[in-house]
This record gives sequence, structure tokens and C-alpha cells, in this order.
Amino acid sequence: MKSLEYLKQLIRFPSVSCDSNLEVSRWVEQTLQKLDFETEWIEYQDRNGVAKACVSGRKGPESGRGMAYFCHSDVVPVASWSFPDSGPWQPYQTEDRIYGRGSCDMKGSLACMLAAVEQHPSGILSEPIHIVCTADEEVGLQGARYLAQNSAMYRTIVARQCRAIIGEPTLLEVIHAHKGGRAMKITSRGLAAHSSTGNGINANMTMIPFLSGVHAMCAEIDGDPAWQDDRYVPPTISLNLGINDHTYALNITPAQSVCTVYFRTMPTIDAEVLVDRIRLLADQCGLQFELLFAGDPVFTDPDSAFIHELLQLTGTSTSHTVPYGTDGSCFSDLTDMAILGPGSIEQAHKDDEWISLEQLKNGTELYSKLIQQWCTKPS
Repeated sequence: MKSLEYLKQLIRFPSVSCDSNLEVSRWVEQTLQKLDFETEWIEYQDRNGVAKACVSGRKGPESGRGMAYFCHSDVVPVASWSFPDSGPWQPYQTEDRIYGRGSCDMKGSLACMLAAVEQHPSGILSEPIHIVCTADEEVGLQGARYLAQNSAMYRTIVARQCRAIIGEPTLLEVIHAHKGGRAMKITSRGLAAHSSTGNGINANMTMIPFLSGVHAMCAEIDGDPAWQDDRYVPPTISLNLGINDHTYALNITPAQSVCTVYFRTMPTIDAEVLVDRIRLLADQCGLQFELLFAGDPVFTDPDSAFIHELLQLTGTSTSHTVPYGTDGSCFSDLTDMAILGPGSIEQAHKDDEWISLEQLKNGTELYSKLIQQWCTKPS
């Protein structure tokens, strides 16, 4: 199975988001070129100065809508790995699965798309196929945002209004909408000292009024239907709060206290209202506020012709929503967009990550069907 061969090669790249993805990106670029794609290399440095790259490719005519497939090459870290028969970067195949970091999220999807494209030589294409592989999806969509701003090939995709598929794992069910998100960092500054001297300024103490305000705001929001949307599970914004003072001994007065606030919003909710409230609360408490990430929800009308066509092609009756986000948040210039890929989100990010061989087979067949429907000459 060709998708399995591609996936085994992809798993071997330890493309964790905090590290450079140049090696796996070169592999994607060279593979696309072997499959007769014209390619574009978009390189940048992330916020930590690490070199990253996004790769785009076009195969087929320069006219017509065709389709655009979007994926990412980065994977989440491996803090632990519980699968006993191999490590996270050594693909391991059983009778019905293949294990490895990124096998499900989302190198398996890219493998399916590459295998599907291989079945369609350029000579039979009447409209273009675009493949876009980004970096840093797992850490705030940095690659997709940079690509949307700097890629000539993406501007072509937008100009043609290609049918867009975000290949994240959905068990090949059609997803027409997902939540957006906002992430913030609030920092309290103190003064380190030996706690016995009483000369320090405890940064955690100055953080407490802010935490109390966020707690009250959460209680208000959780009970207000205006902040809910029953089309999603869960129907709330799922505000999550984290805190860390980064001290390493009990007798050190914390010089810094860092709070992170992350929430997910639906298309009917104005996320900036909540961001402004949190910013104002931080200012009132004398704390430093930083917006780390802003991603918009994705929504395509479930009654649109595009979604109905996808339902017909997948043999399913209903499209769905999901609570997580994707690179699609950065591609709002595209009208017809859906999330549709092999594998289950239940396997993503786990310390024994895997994808079933059946999903690889079915994913390749479905992507091939989409190419046949949207990009080839009528028989």
C-alpha cells in the first residue's frame, strides 16, 4: 500500500514543533517534485529563532478551481512513549495499525494524499491540484499565518477559490465548522530573595487579584447562554487557566508568576470582547499582558453545495462540528473549506499514537475520488 510506504518515511522525521522542520520539508518538496508538482519553498524563523519551512505545490493546469489540500509537518513532543515494541520515530506495523508519532496527526493524511496524487498523472488533469504543508500548526498556527501572508501560490489558490480540504483526522467524516481560539500570557513581576529575610516581593501574591477576577468571570460566562453554542460539543468556550512561578526551592520568594489563559470560541461569539476584559483586568492589577495567539473559527454553511457534494462523495448523510482548531483558521479567504481526513482525533497526541491501515486505505481512495471529481477531464 503506497500510503503506508509514504507514512513510514514521514514518521522517521522527528519534526517536533519546537525544533526545525527543514529536513521533513525538503522530503515533502522533493516528493512533490517527483510527482510532477511545481513547488514553492517558504522559509521563516519562529519566535525562538528556529528555522522553519512551509512547502506548497501545484500539479496540473494553471486555470480552473481544482482543489487545495492542506496539512502540517510538525508533531507534538514526546514526553513519554508507552508503546513497547518501538520508539516514536520508528514506524511499527501490526496486522491492522501503524504506530509512531504523527501517524495520525497528521502525517498519515499527507501520506494518503501523496498516494492519491500518484494515481493521477498530469496529462489527465483538467484542473489543478494544490498541496500545502505548513509548520508550527501545533503551536499557534505560525506557519499557516506566515504562508497566508507571504506565499504567491496561496494567493493563486485564493484567486481561483479552490475547493479546500484540511486533512486533519476526522475518521473521513465531513466537518464543516470548528472553534477558534485566543491564548494570552499574563506576567506578574516580583523580587527574588531568601524567604526568611522578608526582603523579597512575591509575584504570586500580586497575581492573586487577577486570578480571582478570572474566576468570577468564568462563573459569569458559564451561566450565560450568550457565550454558548449548542452546535458544538462542548457548547462552551472551555476557558483554561494555567499558572507557574518558575521557582525551584521552597525558600525562594518567586520573582515571576506567569498565568496563561486559553479559550475557544464559536463563530457566533465575539472573542475580542473577552480578550479586552482580560487585558483590562491585567492592567488594573498592574500585570503585563501579551496576546500569544489568535485564531478564528472555521465555518462553511452545512447547506452549501460544496458540503452536500462532499457528503455525496463520502457516502455520509450529515456534516459535523468539532471543538478543536486547525490551520483553516488562517485561510478565511477561501469560501469552500472542510476538514476531512483519515484517523481518529482520539489517537492524536497520545503516547502510543497510531492510525489504522483501513483508514489509510480508505483515505487514499477518498482523496483519489476527490481528485477524479474535481480535477480530471470527464470520461
